[in-house]
Amino acid sequence: MSELAQGPAWLQRKERGSVWLLRLMSWLSLTLGRRVTRVIVHAIALYFLLAVPAARRASRGYLERCLQRPVGWSDLYRHMLTFATTVHDRLYLLNDRFELFDVRCEGPVPGESSPGGAFLFGAHLGSFEVLRTLARRQAGGRVCVAMYPENARQINSVLAAINPEAVNDIIALGGLDSVFQIQGRIEQGAMVGILADRAIKDERMVPLSFLGGLAKFPSGPFRMAVAMRQPVYFISGLYLGDGRYDLCFELLSDGQSTSRDRQRVVEDLMQKYVAALERHCRQAPYNWFNFYEFWETDGREAT
Repeated sequence: MSELAQGPAWLQRKERGSVWLLRLMSWLSLTLGRRVTRVIVHAIALYFLLAVPAARRASRGYLERCLQRPVGWSDLYRHMLTFATTVHDRLYLLNDRFELFDVRCEGPVPGESSPGGAFLFGAHLGSFEVLRTLARRQAGGRVCVAMYPENARQINSVLAAINPEAVNDIIALGGLDSVFQIQGRIEQGAMVGILADRAIKDERMVPLSFLGGLAKFPSGPFRMAVAMRQPVYFISGLYLGDGRYDLCFELLSDGQSTSRDRQRVVEDLMQKYVAALERHCRQAPYNWFNFYEFWETDGREAT
């Protein structure tokens, strides 16, 4: 059966945990504080390292590509812990507890460097939620997130229960009116963030060179941005430890291409995105959170 028939690999993976457990963790975190509940975060990371062999294999395969050396259990644990930490921190960011974190901005910040709306193309790299710090700093600035409903549905339902206002600016991708909603928000001057490294079922995938191998990326977000002729920024919220994050921006396109070859413009934009993603992965290798086989089969196996 083809990948289009099955759906992308991440959609075929069942989510772990339960709603009541996530709610308990949320309550403990907000009641006891970040420092105390970090102990639980370490335990969760250890559990996934030991109990989820598929994620462990994917972690090893990615880290060996990125670090270009054999990796050990300490590397795998650090990878899992970084992921668990960003999810834990998201609870506080969604409740506007920005004083707990040191967030620095690097690169041209959309809305400050140029007026009007823009696309913010991120990845499952670091914390996308630190964008809320940017929205809070900007007078009148708004950040909307366009996301796939299948992506971590349980976690998002819990976070919505914690702070309902936090999900008011979420646009569900894949619906008939998604594009019109996104266009309307951008025309109103909003920044629309999309995690552009994962696809939904039946979306066209394009194989591109990434960390020494071929990996498939969805072309849909890029085709949409080119069609709307809007600026596109690469964005990453890299976790550096001890509550520190680097919120990095890189302008990929000003949206004003005069080329009539739209397919070439889309391909160039995708290449720039993947090149930026690779640089940021090498800069902060433990921040990559796609725990499934991401690359095309090339004879390599992770154990």
